[in-house]
Amino acid sequence: MKLILLFLFLPLTANARLSVTASPPKIVGRKAVIKFTIRNNLIDEVKEARAACFLLDGEGKMVGQSTKWVIGQNKIGLAPKAEAKFNFVITTPRATVTSNLTAKVIFSRIILEGGKVVDLRQGVQIVAASENEGPKQK
Repeated sequence: MKLILLFLFLPLTANARLSVTASPPKIVGRKAVIKFTIRNNLIDEVKEARAACFLLDGEGKMVGQSTKWVIGQNKIGLAPKAEAKFNFVITTPRATVTSNLTAKVIFSRIILEGGKVVDLRQGVQIVAASENEGPKQK
C-alpha cells in the first residue's frame, strides 16, 4: 500500500509544525479503516482541523473518500506537544482490492486558539510521515 499525504508546504515558522502519521488501511469487505495520529508541535492549541481522505486504486482512480473535522467540532482541541488519534472509515461501492491502494489526505482548514485561522500557504508547515507495511485485511 502506498500512502501519500498532500499538503500545501509552507515556509517553516520557528520550527512550528503539525506531524501526521498514518497506518496502512485495514480492509473489511467494502470498508477501509485508515488510522492517523496528529501531533501538535506548535506553541498554540489547535482548536479545529478539517481533513479529507481519498482512497485510490493502483491506477490512481478514487474508490472512496471521507471528509471530517479531526480536531474540534464537538471534540476537544489539541494542546501544544499533545497527540490525537483519529480514523477515517471509507466505504466503497464494491469490495476493495487490497493491493496497490493509496490514501491521500488533505488538511483544508486549521483554526488555532483565539479563532485564528491558519493560512495554509503561510502559517504552518505540516510534516507527513507514514508507516507503510502494506494493506491489512481482516
